Amino acid sequence: MPDWLRVVADGPGVAPLTVLIRLTMALLAGGLVVLVYRNARSPVEQTPSFPPTLLLMTVLIAMATQVIGDNVARAFSLVGALSIVRFRTVVRDTLDTAFVIFAVVVGMAVGAAQPVVAVIGVVIVGGAALTVRTGPARRAASLPTLALTIRMGLGDKATKAVEPILDDYLIERRLLSMSTAKQGVALDATYEVRLRDGRPVDGLVKALNLAEGVQSVDVATRDRRDASA
Repeated sequence: MPDWLRVVADGPGVAPLTVLIRLTMALLAGGLVVLVYRNARSPVEQTPSFPPTLLLMTVLIAMATQVIGDNVARAFSLVGALSIVRFRTVVRDTLDTAFVIFAVVVGMAVGAAQPVVAVIGVVIVGGAALTVRTGPARRAASLPTLALTIRMGLGDKATKAVEPILDDYLIERRLLSMSTAKQGVALDATYEVRLRDGRPVDGLVKALNLAEGVQSVDVATRDRRDASA
């Protein structure tokens, strides 16, 4: 191969095989980060697009680290190029932010030819994330997920009446949608919820129906909701 072609193909000291190995290692390390995330966070707390983001971010950071190398000017150029990117989705939990940093650092370690740092980091940080996971979150992961739809009148009275009941009966809840009903005179709020241990579904429904401003309550299993979607 001519020297000029070898320089174009390999770059300044970076062999294609080395790049392939490092990116493959970054992919595997990113998979471990995703595995830790899925086990450290309950399903209700997880965003569907977040695990793939962590995986891709790990590989992309490994690529960026190899592009930069020891070249300071190249590092500033890359930062300037990436500054045009705007992330408009806000990370809803500080723990999710920690996982973003986790993926970035693991990707940097692999890209900088420090796989030992990446492996040890995954073991220690992953162990810490699984250890600090709270007991209620562990129990919640084993409880069934329900779709709760509450139709209520407009105004603050219904909301103020419903909130204490939800706090009493549910261990977790996440608002999925809010829409108008009955030609705009009512609101339909749909939640993804998990009941507390020992709390019956019929008790929740009865309590909500007795609340001021509540017009109807519908509870469905997650499978039924997904099938109707």
